[in-house]
Amino acid sequence: MTTRDIEDLLRRLAPQVLAALVRRYGNFEAAEDAVQEALLAAATRWPAGGLPDRPDGWLITVASRKLTDQFRSEQASRQRAERIAAGTPHDELVAAPADAEEPGADDTLTLLLLCCHPSLTAPSQIALTLRAVGGLTTAEIAKAFLVPESTMAQRISRAKQRIKASGAEFHPPPPAERAERTRAVLHVLYLIFNEGYTASSGPDLQRAELTGEAIRLTRTVRELLPDDGEVAGLLALMLLIEARRAARTRPDGGLVPLAEQDRTRWRRASIAEGIALISETLPRARLGPYQLQAAIAAVHAEAARAEDTDWPQILGLYRLLEDFDPNPIVTLNEAVAVAMVHGPEAGLALLAPLDDQLSGHHRLHAVRAHLHEMAGDHEAAVAGYRTAATLTTSIPEQQYLRACAARLTP
Repeated sequence: MTTRDIEDLLRRLAPQVLAALVRRYGNFEAAEDAVQEALLAAATRWPAGGLPDRPDGWLITVASRKLTDQFRSEQASRQRAERIAAGTPHDELVAAPADAEEPGADDTLTLLLLCCHPSLTAPSQIALTLRAVGGLTTAEIAKAFLVPESTMAQRISRAKQRIKASGAEFHPPPPAERAERTRAVLHVLYLIFNEGYTASSGPDLQRAELTGEAIRLTRTVRELLPDDGEVAGLLALMLLIEARRAARTRPDGGLVPLAEQDRTRWRRASIAEGIALISETLPRARLGPYQLQAAIAAVHAEAARAEDTDWPQILGLYRLLEDFDPNPIVTLNEAVAVAMVHGPEAGLALLAPLDDQLSGHHRLHAVRAHLHEMAGDHEAAVAGYRTAATLTTSIPEQQYLRACAARLTP
């Protein structure tokens, strides 16, 4: 087994090992530190010595010993302080936690639910999920989100402390809360994917490490919840969108919009998997927003050329989506479909009510500019593209929007 294979195995096992320790000992922060030490020990020993018979059991045993040593040291320190205060001259035996248990059921979903605890903000949920369940280092997460490592470390530490302060215990939520908590997990995975697919700031349009991690984690959730239609829908959506990645940028990193992409560069294997997933799920599962978004992505994927896109079908799906999940971004996307079916003026009319909610969002101005361009109003289009360019912090998007404005400027 190569070093890369071992690293992949450790990343897959990390959440299972952490979940086992948190379930056993209850201390999230201490357990996470112990697991990281065990992973480091494995990465050092396994390439030369070979894999143990039960890699997960080995990691749990090593991490548990480290956790036991820490507990003993802390208890001994407390007892020494108490003896000094009480004048007691002799040491007392320090009790240790029970030996680690053998790996049992996969608690990864419970760990995900804990990382997405409602007491945490969305950025904290994302950071903790990538650290505890994704197995990314703090430095890797900080790099992906373009913040200093110290800032990300503080965010993760505060998230662990908030979970502890909330009194959350390591067990599945009660049945009445399960659906809502699972939705929170899917939302966090969706946010991770979106940040990787179109980075909110910085010089790069895409961050493949985040999209890849989001897909991997969503696959894990699907294995744990194989009958959940929305989990399948989210995985299908990610696969169908990620399939376009190679065609989304030019050699210089510039953005290529969907209508101009070379579709021969789309990953057909990912498209086939995504379409198969959503085709299997739609007829049998309760309909939901992720399934509808995946169905829209599938219609785009099935068009060999941009002009072959079945826009009436996409419009119908967006109208269904708005019934399930009404929000300004859905309306914004629906306006594009309306323009493609009924003309740009109809799409512009649909955008008018969004000014109060999305006036500071670059996408509203970019879409409006695009529809003005379709309608032949180049002056309004140029103004919209320029406004959108000032509102986005993504350098590739800024460059693309400014190029659109320049193209229409006499």
